[in-house]
Amino acid sequence: MDQMKKIRLVSNSFYNTGLELARIRDLTGAVQYLQKCLNLNKYHIEARNLLGLIYYEMGEISEALVQWVISMNFQENDNRADHYLEQIQRKPERLEVVSQNVKKYNLALQQAQSGSDDLAVLQLTRVVEANPKFIKAHLLLALLYISHEDYTKAGKSLYKVLKIDKNNPKASWYMSIVKARTGKAEIERRKIKNAFSHRQMQDDDVIIPPSYKENTGWQSVLNIGAGLLLGAAVIFFLVMPAATKKLNNEHNQEILQYNEQLNQKNEEISSLNNSIETYKSDKDSAEEQLNNFLNSNESVVNQYSILVKILQAYRNNNLTEAVSLYAGFNPALFTDEKDLAIANAVKQDIETNGYQTLEDLAYTMWSAGRLSEALSYYQTCLSIRPDNPKVIFNMAMINRSQGQTDTAVQLFTQVVTQFADSEYADRARSQLAELAPQSEAAGAPGQSMGNQNPSGTEPSQADSGNGGAAGTGTAGAGAAGAGTGETQPAADETQAPAGESSAPEESSAAGE
Repeated sequence: MDQMKKIRLVSNSFYNTGLELARIRDLTGAVQYLQKCLNLNKYHIEARNLLGLIYYEMGEISEALVQWVISMNFQENDNRADHYLEQIQRKPERLEVVSQNVKKYNLALQQAQSGSDDLAVLQLTRVVEANPKFIKAHLLLALLYISHEDYTKAGKSLYKVLKIDKNNPKASWYMSIVKARTGKAEIERRKIKNAFSHRQMQDDDVIIPPSYKENTGWQSVLNIGAGLLLGAAVIFFLVMPAATKKLNNEHNQEILQYNEQLNQKNEEISSLNNSIETYKSDKDSAEEQLNNFLNSNESVVNQYSILVKILQAYRNNNLTEAVSLYAGFNPALFTDEKDLAIANAVKQDIETNGYQTLEDLAYTMWSAGRLSEALSYYQTCLSIRPDNPKVIFNMAMINRSQGQTDTAVQLFTQVVTQFADSEYADRARSQLAELAPQSEAAGAPGQSMGNQNPSGTEPSQADSGNGGAAGTGTAGAGAAGAGTGETQPAADETQAPAGESSAPEESSAAGE
């Protein structure tokens, strides 16, 4: 006998043993023998088809499909696996249910491993309801019940497993644990012991039959009534509590599931709100940066806007408007060569031809009481011609009228030190002489600013008739300043606005 024939004989022997075990529903043992058969002869079609049927009976549909597909690859014609696959393919919804059950089982296994036993039990309950023959799901469910000491439910699940696979080793082991914990193992042991401990009957033993008595009608009625009462009591005390408990458990599981979903939604809402706040903050920051970029004098866009307005003023022959716009103009920010050339040409023209207009505009702002704008225009004048003592003197006067004594002193000092030969040096010294005692007594209580000389100008003609001669110089300036309460600008050629006192420069000329 050759070696291959021996292998086929041994393989057939394993197949026959597996077939016999499958007939008595020892599916686990049958699977072991059939796998040995296929290890020796993988082309044994009957063994592979039978193994697929056993897997199908145990609820493992995917394993059954694998065996049948392999069988069809080995033998396409006259193969029972073709019939099995056709039956399954006729019901595609069955495959979808099987797939969902496998996913739920895997999820329940992960939940059980992570300690979420309640959720695992809920998932496994649904799995075994959809596929009552899924042995692995029954075993895991029984194990969870045992861990929670719910031996009654564990015993029910194990009974279903043993009904499908009567010699399943895990189910038998779990059932022994359940019986040991509930005391049923001891009861069965005693029953077996008592069954073999009875005395055998002897030939002379007499069997006494029980007495027989015919029931009357009333007894039948009483028996029926007692049975009804007993049945009602059983339903009320046993069936109803169990049903109520089951409903409560299902309700509690649904509540837990809804709470988990609600927590997830709340977390999603919180995350979305945080994202909205972040996006809103980014939007506000971007808008603020855009506004600063568009409105700042350092903005190239704003400089182009100023350049366009200046050119438009030139077209309208409005030099005053062009000069007023020049205060915020900075040609250095232009990068295009053509635009830079135009900006430099505008700058040179204004500094050459528009300087006096700029200075007159500053004087006009000062006369109108718009001191901040006057300072801005004077500052522009100073940036064009920094050696103009008249501009520095007027800036000092404006700062003095605004109460900026320290700044005024610095500017007056600059006039005295840098332009000692100018006509404004003496006037600056007079202002410094007036500001010196004022600075010393600035914090004294009860002294008002109205007593100080804010303008440093000569008194008007009306005041000279009441308070002394017009040539008294700066001695009468305090009275004039106290009377008007407002500093008037100095100018060489431009007259003060109508209704106001003469400019400082004109008063000084009259005093001289």
